[in-house]
Amino acid sequence: MNSGKQLLIEEKVEFVRELAQLSARTPSGQWKAWPVVETIQRDGVCAEVHAPAANANLELASQIAEKIATGLSVTGVLAVELFETADGRLLVNELAMRPHNSGHFSIEGSVTSQFEQHLRAVLDLPLGSTEGASAYAVMLNLLGPSSPNTFSERFEAAWVLENNSHIHLYGKEYRAGRKMGHITALSSKSLADAKEQALATYNALLA
Repeated sequence: MNSGKQLLIEEKVEFVRELAQLSARTPSGQWKAWPVVETIQRDGVCAEVHAPAANANLELASQIAEKIATGLSVTGVLAVELFETADGRLLVNELAMRPHNSGHFSIEGSVTSQFEQHLRAVLDLPLGSTEGASAYAVMLNLLGPSSPNTFSERFEAAWVLENNSHIHLYGKEYRAGRKMGHITALSSKSLADAKEQALATYNALLA
């Protein structure tokens, strides 16, 4: 029976991983992108970001983000969240027109951080380099554990570890599952090495 009402039907996507393409655009049309990253979700929350995403179609992700940023006349940072399917397609999942959690790695991991780039873009200044400050970066979100812990209690012990990790605490009150901060670890060797360093720092914060 035709009720005359419109329906929106969406494809059920069998995706293999989630990616995020971060870029920035100025009012005068200058545009730059960071390499696409992989975001790993746990319980519906971003837990890890791997930069750059291993074996990703960097060119296609960049083209998608530029087309969206140009078509919408975006000013500032834009994060395009993507599903990567088993057959190699990249499907847009969500847009965030602001500095984004997937780009926090850029504070230490890029020549120009997303926050500096956002200001440059809004002020219509020349955009900075989006090249990596290191070959690989892994960011771990510090999510409030099951027992009260603001991650500041063991900050000093974690900070003095001899690795290339950087701790950012947001000063928030404790709540289980809440984003309380993040760790970014850099490596010239591999994503696995960067993640190992980040996890060592994370475990020291919880000890």
